[in-house]
Amino acid sequence: MRKGEQTREAILVHALRLATRVGFEGLTIGQLADDLKLSKSGLFAHFKSKENLQLQVLEMASRRFVDAVIKPALTAPRGERRVRALFDRWLEWETSPSLPGGCPFVAAATELDDRPGPARDFVVRSQRDWLDTLANTARTGVQEGDFDAALDCEQFAHDLNGIALAYTQASRLLRDPRARSRADAAFEALLERARPARSATAAGARRR
Repeated sequence: MRKGEQTREAILVHALRLATRVGFEGLTIGQLADDLKLSKSGLFAHFKSKENLQLQVLEMASRRFVDAVIKPALTAPRGERRVRALFDRWLEWETSPSLPGGCPFVAAATELDDRPGPARDFVVRSQRDWLDTLANTARTGVQEGDFDAALDCEQFAHDLNGIALAYTQASRLLRDPRARSRADAAFEALLERARPARSATAAGARRR
């Protein structure tokens, strides 16, 4: 990696951490310049605009999410165990020390939901990809016999994503000490509903 690329990477790492704390609208070239003791003109040469800076930070976050959550989870055996791996990896991502304000996509979705532009478009694509990943993983559960053949996998993905979002609010906004246990309980209930009715008890006992 060339020096210029190393510098850009270091800037983006700091920018991602900052965005999780101050939001993407609070992420400015001026703020970064002050934090990193760099010239505004030098940073402007890297990113050209605040909007391009936001987009590049989101692109970095997406790459890191794939590396930290999706790729490791997809090495787990197909079916319910892979669904569990995705959920566990997402929780690790949300609480990672490298993301002091939590998942950047949760913050970006709230900030950018009614602000058209490239950054919003990128968040929409990334979140649809995440829901597709959850739904496709649920389908492997159906194929493996872990989940009921009639399972609505898109609904399952929606509900699982909802548990993750509720956990974020409970843990970060409400400071609920039971946030993780509540998320775990909701997740186990979701899995229980997804299993074939006649084998739900046996499946649960087998995984315990």
